[in-house]
Amino acid sequence: INPGNPTGQCMSEESLAQLVRFAHANSLVLLADEVYQENIYQSARPFVSIRRVMAGLGAPYSSEVELVSFHTVSKGVYGECGLRGGSMLFTNVDPRVVDEIYKIASINLSPNVPGQIAMALMCDPPKPGDYSYHSHMAEKEELLQSLKRRARAVTDAFNSLPGVVCNETEGAMYSFPRITLPPAAVEAARRAGKQPDTFYCLGLLEETGLSTVPGSGFGQAEGTFHLRTTILPPEDKFQDIIGRFTSFHTNFMRKYGSPRARL
Repeated sequence: INPGNPTGQCMSEESLAQLVRFAHANSLVLLADEVYQENIYQSARPFVSIRRVMAGLGAPYSSEVELVSFHTVSKGVYGECGLRGGSMLFTNVDPRVVDEIYKIASINLSPNVPGQIAMALMCDPPKPGDYSYHSHMAEKEELLQSLKRRARAVTDAFNSLPGVVCNETEGAMYSFPRITLPPAAVEAARRAGKQPDTFYCLGLLEETGLSTVPGSGFGQAEGTFHLRTTILPPEDKFQDIIGRFTSFHTNFMRKYGSPRARL
């Protein structure tokens, strides 16, 4: 997934090239989820499609690695979640496989026409000189700049809290802060029969109404605790959300980090 979910990181060309080489060496099919390719909030690592990297490597990678690239109008800058439309681009995939996938798609008795229309518009947007070009670009740019401001705000907020470290939210729509939980909190989670990060996230939900996803669902390193959150709430509500999270975290750390809690 590039840009990433849950980390919100953008992959470098070298990292993508390593993936291509690894797939070739192990006869693996590459599935490239690139639905957030326009959601980039920094310039150090711009989005580069793995298809372009694969082509740049030349043979045998460009001619032998099987690649399926995914995109959608339901996510990304447009974020038209109610319009479910997407595309798959096949590279070096056996035509018989493509035929079977096309057959499965063709037997759908209720095609999603609005989603297909939205997808077509995303792939063929207004061009310079078209009547709607300037309004289209202005609205799209405002959406992107708003997401950029929210990414900055949530990263700064997490890194200002004791026991929380968060990488820059470089792209996509997610942040994945690491939280150092006090031993008393880990023990309380064990007694409740829950993973420590799940225990934290449930407490956050119950006290603030903020819904996050525990890092244990993403294969985090043993002994570390994370949560995934998004930058999707409306910008005018963002400071309130940050305030609620900050208040919960401060109280949580005070409750489980005190000498009495460790006894």
